[in-house]
Amino acid sequence: MVPDWEELELDDRLIGVLKAADLNKPAKVQQLSIPQALDGRDLLVSAPTGTGKTLAFLLPALQHLLDFPRKQPGPARILVLAPTRELAEQIHQQASLFSEATGLSSVVVTGGINYGSQLSQLEKSHDIVVATPGRLMDLLEAEQYNLESVEWLVIDEADRMLDMGFAATVKEMALQARHRQQSLLFSATLGSSGVIKFSKELLEEPEYIDVQPPKRERGKIVQWVHLADTDEHKRKLLVSSLKDFDGRQFVFVRTRERVEIVANFLRSEFTDTRKIVTLRGDMPQDERQQIINTLKENQNITLIATDVAARGLDIDDIALVVNYDLPKQADVYVHRIGRTARGGQKGTAISLVEAHDALLLGKIERYLNAQLDRRVIEGLRPQYKFPSTKRSKPKKKAKKDTKGKKPVKSKKPKKSR
Repeated sequence: MVPDWEELELDDRLIGVLKAADLNKPAKVQQLSIPQALDGRDLLVSAPTGTGKTLAFLLPALQHLLDFPRKQPGPARILVLAPTRELAEQIHQQASLFSEATGLSSVVVTGGINYGSQLSQLEKSHDIVVATPGRLMDLLEAEQYNLESVEWLVIDEADRMLDMGFAATVKEMALQARHRQQSLLFSATLGSSGVIKFSKELLEEPEYIDVQPPKRERGKIVQWVHLADTDEHKRKLLVSSLKDFDGRQFVFVRTRERVEIVANFLRSEFTDTRKIVTLRGDMPQDERQQIINTLKENQNITLIATDVAARGLDIDDIALVVNYDLPKQADVYVHRIGRTARGGQKGTAISLVEAHDALLLGKIERYLNAQLDRRVIEGLRPQYKFPSTKRSKPKKKAKKDTKGKKPVKSKKPKKSR
């Protein structure tokens, strides 16, 4: 039996906002995390993307602020760190939904936003700051902000934080937030030894929570592969795949340069039938936000993006995700395809794979512990044999004798007849 919000001992003001948003029952990660957090425990939480991780740390943080009201105005008591601007903005927006009912305020601090406007917000009393590590560290080093008042430190998408090289910065912030009472670390995956090591340096005797989606949820993303001979063949497979699906679509590529190349190609193919937009990490924040708003307002739209869009974009009804280029890390593949089939819906993920990415495909399949289905589009069948996706075992070197020479194989004696 799924508990009600009331059973998690949340304030009526928080529950009212949740129910007004048609969130009538807590998700599994929320059921497991909220009581432990409210008991004062450090948490190490692993849960797949799209399972409700944000509210799993925001709700107990807000409850803590309500249970222990501040005695005087000042800087944030809750610090949430996120690896990307989009994810930070999404968390800030969710926190802001509770502002009117609770009187608790949130400030977002990321690159790409006017420095002066952020400073003016931080000079006012606020309860939560949601930040990307780079911009917040700039403010700390310039002594324009401090973390003396932080009581809870929350690190979201810790695996991505490490991938982006933020480990040292986050550790420094943890040192500066030396008066904190609790630390919560959330990650879609805890597969790497780096995340475990990272957590040991930041958390004290944490409660480990591992949330896996129910079996009925796992099958909601239908995944398959089209093998491509050449880049031209790959483009034809892309166009054919996009034409088979209505609604919002994401196409992931590996580099910023590829974003514009693929987008311009698709604009020439879908002149008036489909809107093509792009998202890259080097875009100014206001331009990125404009693209996200355009995505939310349009159904017949295709986004071409780098992995900046693999996390933190909470957009409903993504019918199709296409990996035009496979990611180099297998867990990033999981985050990419997690843009579809959100909120209990179904979705499709297609990967277009050339021969030079065979080993990456094998790496992803080993991570998933499953082989992705190979499918063929009539008229676009691959003509060449695809290489093996298995890693070749290194050849054993022959042992050398003490003089550095290879030993001579002794001939077996002939058997007497």
